[in-house]
Amino acid sequence: MEQKPRIILDCDPGIDDAFAIVTAARWADVAGITTVSGNVSLDRTTANALRLRSLLNADFPVHAGADKPLEAPPLSAGHVHGECGLGGIDLPPPAKTPDSFDAIEFIIETTKNEEGLHLVPIGPLTNIALALQADPNISRRVASITFMGGSAGGLGNVTAAAEFNIFADPEAAEVVLTSGSPVTMIGLNLTHQVQVGKKETENCHAIDTPVGSAMAYLLDFYAEFYRSHLGTDTGSMHDPCAILAVTHPDLFGFEKRHVDVETGGKHTRGMTLVDERGQGSDLEPNCEVAYTIDSQKAVDLIMQAVADM
Repeated sequence: MEQKPRIILDCDPGIDDAFAIVTAARWADVAGITTVSGNVSLDRTTANALRLRSLLNADFPVHAGADKPLEAPPLSAGHVHGECGLGGIDLPPPAKTPDSFDAIEFIIETTKNEEGLHLVPIGPLTNIALALQADPNISRRVASITFMGGSAGGLGNVTAAAEFNIFADPEAAEVVLTSGSPVTMIGLNLTHQVQVGKKETENCHAIDTPVGSAMAYLLDFYAEFYRSHLGTDTGSMHDPCAILAVTHPDLFGFEKRHVDVETGGKHTRGMTLVDERGQGSDLEPNCEVAYTIDSQKAVDLIMQAVADM
């Protein structure tokens, strides 16, 4: 059996983060989960990660991290994910407390003990930036930093130019992209290709397990947001795409690009500026940017993870 890639999942659950955790539990070897303030406050993202760990009967550690961005005030997406982050779902309280409240130390020490880990941040990049600032050698020890955030082509969802995770902490994103680490960007241009809707919700209901029922509830909540706010019948599975980029990279089309983050623009703060000039550019590529994905296979793998857990 092929060995699963070993990852640290850095997240801010979050509805699609919940699906990413399920996807990671099935297709990756999870060394640990670190939590960050993002979709909701740190206490809630950490509680959600612990509740999802209990739901999955998993044994990976959960470490709480940064409760605010490097410089900016905290941002919230409670209007998308619900005030608690998981749409008000009634999950049992977690069986355990966080394994620590020092995610930065966990990232540093784990990457020292296990070279070749993949860091997969799917929320604001604050924890990863703080770890890199404390120990720049992380950039040489990890196999990749594969983050969900940004976009190629200037597509935004918080502003016209900026995606939520990068807009929440652009200074942290700048640290990551200038660290010399092997970085992969899974942006909105990619994740908008992976849509779920009524069919996937019905499939989750049909699974008839605690995990299937929970994921069906979350999809119902997600769908209501998309219908009421965006007028669509389907929603994007953003965060699981970053997991699949590590576990099933053959589904993706990547290109090496130079990516900068705008930290000071009046209208473009948080924008990921992807240099598309090709050979005409004088900038060295610093990032693998995902452009294409086999969307149906990606959705099938996410749904299979739900069924298998």
